[in-house]
Amino acid sequence: MKKLWDISPAVHPGTPVFPGDTLYAQQWAATIGPGCPVNVSAITLSPHVGAHADAPLHYDAQGAAIGAVDLHAFLGPCRVVHAIGCGPLVKPEHIAHALTNLPARVLVRVYERQPQDAFDNALPAFAPATVELLADRGVLLIGIDSASIDPADSKTLDSHQVIRQRGLRVLENLLLDEVPEGDYELIALPLKLTTADASPIRAILREL
Repeated sequence: MKKLWDISPAVHPGTPVFPGDTLYAQQWAATIGPGCPVNVSAITLSPHVGAHADAPLHYDAQGAAIGAVDLHAFLGPCRVVHAIGCGPLVKPEHIAHALTNLPARVLVRVYERQPQDAFDNALPAFAPATVELLADRGVLLIGIDSASIDPADSKTLDSHQVIRQRGLRVLENLLLDEVPEGDYELIALPLKLTTADASPIRAILREL
């Protein structure tokens, strides 16, 4: 049996979110007891909680909702590249060692241990030039283990604008703490949310 790496952080009421975003919350609409055979809950959350896929609608007023995005980019050969300790931006030189024969999906690990108790306001992000480089190499999807591909205080979202212009897909807030550098199969399908700007994913890597 092929080995699996679960690269989705746990989602619960204490899961950190982008400042001002909606926290995860759960209420019980029904519980098992006399006259009720099932537990049924209602959940409230931002679609950007935990590991998630951004839709073009997130960074483009005319962009597609996540339920309308083609699934091809979210499934297939993938490379995990380490840029641990790269500083505030993943620059081309931080991934230069891993660019030979790139598959169509690239995930970059920036943390030795991903912060899961509090939001990292100094989160490492992609330099726009790095996104351009990957797009030029035929990459269809990029991912990162921080909460955004742009700095937390960015108002221009330069790297998001590059993926808009180049038609890339993006995964954010992945959990790559235990994943060695190398090639895998990625399985990270978003939900078919027809009006949403993002979707939570259960992201998995499988050995080739």
